[in-house]
Amino acid sequence: MELRELKYFLAVAREQSVSKAAEALFITQPNLSRQMQNLEREIGQQLFIRGARKITLTQTGLLLRKRAEEIVELYNQTEAELNTPITEISGDVYIGGGESYAMGLIAKAARSVQSEYPKVRFHLFSGDMEAVSEKLDKGLIDFGIFIEPADLSKYDYLRLPLTDTWGVLMRKDSPLAEKEYIAPEDLWDKPLIRSKHSLGKSIIADWFRKSAEELNIVATYNLLYNASILVEEGIGYALCLDKIIKTDGNSNLCFRPLYPQLISHLDIAWKKYQVFPKSAEIFLKRLQEII
Repeated sequence: MELRELKYFLAVAREQSVSKAAEALFITQPNLSRQMQNLEREIGQQLFIRGARKITLTQTGLLLRKRAEEIVELYNQTEAELNTPITEISGDVYIGGGESYAMGLIAKAARSVQSEYPKVRFHLFSGDMEAVSEKLDKGLIDFGIFIEPADLSKYDYLRLPLTDTWGVLMRKDSPLAEKEYIAPEDLWDKPLIRSKHSLGKSIIADWFRKSAEELNIVATYNLLYNASILVEEGIGYALCLDKIIKTDGNSNLCFRPLYPQLISHLDIAWKKYQVFPKSAEIFLKRLQEII
């Protein structure tokens, strides 16, 4: 497979039409159709389901689209890094992480770098631990922000001087809102909305003194904003970290910490033996200085 073929394939997948994709690529439709047929023959499997009105992807096509997007993205990043003049401090820094107020520390370091090197750009990817780890392993991001518990044995990392506090996001008119702290037994019979990060982690199970199967989990989430909408609708109580969703002012929501207290440390990690572009190297050094 050539890079050009992958770009053509992604255009067809995006447009769901060979003719529209050919128009966007400034090539002829027969040429593009031939390229896609050759790609299917090379792979040995069907990639497209050719309907009367639109083209959809087979399971093999969906897998190829995911991999092709990663390959093209990595190629574009590499090309940009190689085309940056050695004497010029510019380029892109890619950072992934879940929702945490620790991003304020990252933002402080980014602002410091940009004030001195205005041609350095920062790109943030929001996702759960699994998604961040996958992108970090594939070289699609330079750094990942991880909320413990997390297995960082395959990375180099720097512990941030911050901790996140676990608690419960709820409506202000909920019965538990009258409590200053939330104990495990307060939640045993309540409808719970749990983060995927907390599922299966012994630290959470130990706090509850019950397994996930024994709890009334009505929904899960990987990013808290959408979960907060479920909470506002009265669907359940969200187990989450503090200082992510604003609960002051006119908000209908409030946050109550867990008791016994449950906190998680935060780390910024990168691949071992990583050779950073100059922009990422400067960012990491600036972050270490701030810490």
